[in-house]
Amino acid sequence: MDFAPEQHEDESSDAQEILDHFNEARRSFIESLPLPPPAEIASELERLGYKGQDEQRQALSLMAYRHVRRLKRLHVEGMPARELPPKQNLLMIGPTGCGKTFLVELLFRHIFKLPTVVVDVTSFTESGYVGDDVRTILTRLIAAAGDDTYIAECGVICLDEFDKLASAGSSARFAGQGTTKDVSGYGVQRELLAMLESSIVSVPMDYGFSAFGQRTEVSTRDIPFIACGAFSGLDEILRERRALIGFRGATAKAAALTLDEVSAFQKFGFLPELIGRFARIVSFPPLPRETLRRILVENVLPQFQNEFQGEGLKLSVTDAALEHLITRSEKRGTGARGLHTELVAAVERAAFDTFARTTNAEVIIDAQGGQLASEVRKVC
Repeated sequence: MDFAPEQHEDESSDAQEILDHFNEARRSFIESLPLPPPAEIASELERLGYKGQDEQRQALSLMAYRHVRRLKRLHVEGMPARELPPKQNLLMIGPTGCGKTFLVELLFRHIFKLPTVVVDVTSFTESGYVGDDVRTILTRLIAAAGDDTYIAECGVICLDEFDKLASAGSSARFAGQGTTKDVSGYGVQRELLAMLESSIVSVPMDYGFSAFGQRTEVSTRDIPFIACGAFSGLDEILRERRALIGFRGATAKAAALTLDEVSAFQKFGFLPELIGRFARIVSFPPLPRETLRRILVENVLPQFQNEFQGEGLKLSVTDAALEHLITRSEKRGTGARGLHTELVAAVERAAFDTFARTTNAEVIIDAQGGQLASEVRKVC
């Protein structure tokens, strides 16, 4: 059956109207985004409960400012992309509990209210294997954007546990590398390569594995990727490498780790091309005791105190108990994340004994004989 030229023109006009509608919705969304100066962003992070890591907080605040400013220039001011620097991917390295993912969540979800996803990359496998397809990372971003693909293309993706993608300890690779699939490691790294650059990705909309499921196309041109990982053992690789070349600078990875040392990441088990997709490395040192104490007193403890107050009780934690919690967290290497875990056990025991049974009392958690114990004192 032949279609009249007018019908083709009507269909083309309808498609253009739909496209214009979504572009206008994205423009309005970006126009409404806040854009405080980087210094104010860093201060707001601290007000929201982020403690310590001053230089790292400043680096991420600037990165967030530049991302939003770039979006406004592209989609509100109409500046051509070729006249602006490309989007910036970031690699954050530091031990567990030093504030990497918490910083991303506060910065992009709470301050800028951008579509943001934090994904554990250890759950992903190369396409064709059982496990999450790497492309479903973008499916999650679309869901975070209220199923609006155009808004999702302004969002941020955080790849947590990124260091776990490193392939086996040996840096030797077989001659057929790149011609066969492996379930994780290099296979997933290869699939991330294009996404981290600027590409059009065909994304499944149902998290399924059917080749016939609904799909949509997503551009990653304006989506920054932030990779986070502890990279345990990278320090030793760097020390060996620097000793071989006569490097006489600082030995800690937080001191002078740069993308020029990509061979260290290759020995760690990463494709050099993938590490090359990151414009900047930000190293996070372990949190010092004074910062851990501030997190306990100002962030963690008030949550439990509010719960006890609702039961007619006052919750107190002695200095000895605080020091015990910090020491345990340091020994386990769990940082701020471990503070909550250690305190929960003691609080739950006290809650079980007192909730709905005791009121007008003070519950005191103290350290006795290397253990946390609670005592209940009636308030007159």
